[in-house]
Amino acid sequence: MRVLLVEDQRMASEYIAKGLMENNFVVDVALNGVDGLHFLLSNDYDLAILDVMLPGIDGWKVFEILRQTGKQTPIMFLTARDDVEDRVRGLELGAEDYLIKPFSFSELLARVRVILRRQNAHRPAVEESLLQVSDLTLDLLKHKVTRGNTRIELTQKEFLLLSLLMRRTGEVVSRTVLAEQVWEMNFDPETNVIDVAIRRLRSKIDEGFEHKLLHTLRGAGYVLELQLS
Repeated sequence: MRVLLVEDQRMASEYIAKGLMENNFVVDVALNGVDGLHFLLSNDYDLAILDVMLPGIDGWKVFEILRQTGKQTPIMFLTARDDVEDRVRGLELGAEDYLIKPFSFSELLARVRVILRRQNAHRPAVEESLLQVSDLTLDLLKHKVTRGNTRIELTQKEFLLLSLLMRRTGEVVSRTVLAEQVWEMNFDPETNVIDVAIRRLRSKIDEGFEHKLLHTLRGAGYVLELQLS
């Protein structure tokens, strides 16, 4: 699941994003309303967690502009504003939930999962937790990866990396995107952390199998798909 977090308090955003990624979410982070709105209009998210008091454009306005464009991304407001009037306003605008700071991460995670279950209620259950490319399967809930009948053990970063590539099957994913979404860092052309991770992941999911799934497009990035000649 891909989540956008719009939170201007850097420590809070890092804390929430880290927790979500540890629970297998792919997380984008924006530190102000302008960037948050840009992310929302440029991408499709399963959920956006939106602070109300943001620099640039506040959360209310971000929400209103988003809906005016027709995008129906589910929104959870996250704010220190605990007045009844604010909570009512958020829910009447159409937000899925309204969580007041301070909060426990376990409560936030539980509410996120409730929203996503509700949003995905019309989909077959298998779509909620399973990603599949050819004979490679990734189970988000069980944190389990298999290819054919072979169980594949991955580190947490490798699991996040593979889930991102599987969600974008057939698309070229750049090293910059991988750096931002898996390692939460700005891309450094001198670093080899991505190359090392890709090499290890490729050895685990492709070595010993007739058909290779993880491919490198020199100068562009990586793509995960079954390519039959």
